[in-house]
Amino acid sequence: MSKVGKKPIELTDKVTAEVTKGSVKIKGPKGELEADIHTNKIFVEKEGTQLTVKRTCDDKEAKSCHGLYGALIRNMVKGVTEGFEKRLELVGVGYRAQKNGNGLKLSLGYSHPIEFKAVDGITITPESDTSILIQGIDKQKVGQVAANIRKLRKPEPYKGKGVKYKDEYIRRKAGKAGKA
Repeated sequence: MSKVGKKPIELTDKVTAEVTKGSVKIKGPKGELEADIHTNKIFVEKEGTQLTVKRTCDDKEAKSCHGLYGALIRNMVKGVTEGFEKRLELVGVGYRAQKNGNGLKLSLGYSHPIEFKAVDGITITPESDTSILIQGIDKQKVGQVAANIRKLRKPEPYKGKGVKYKDEYIRRKAGKAGKA
């Protein structure tokens, strides 16, 4: 039995859940999220202020999806109440981020500035010239937008220049001089 899947998901008084066959819709103070259940081996039950993810059989697919859908629904409940955020840092001389409409204008050492368009439901805010805050209610979208911005200039191991997550550690390499 999946440890994550069998844990009941608590709904606060601000959150409402609508369970239908094949989908779960969660509404909260920050917005609304919906997840489709793509297998008929998993179903969700609502009992008062709790949601429980259950499976119909014990085959491999049902066991693997049990914990997955439990975690997805738990993240949806957290997203509509608290929201998710990722912070990025720009490391390098002349690297900076500026607000451009609802997107970003990034100077990352290339010969031209890079325009990054915002995604629906995601707020991108440059906190300073060298730090970016990404917020939203969908954990997957927040992480994907952060990864797409990081992909524009990944941190390199020699000087550590590039776009990195706030808490990310960049393993440094010795250059030619450190070969001895």
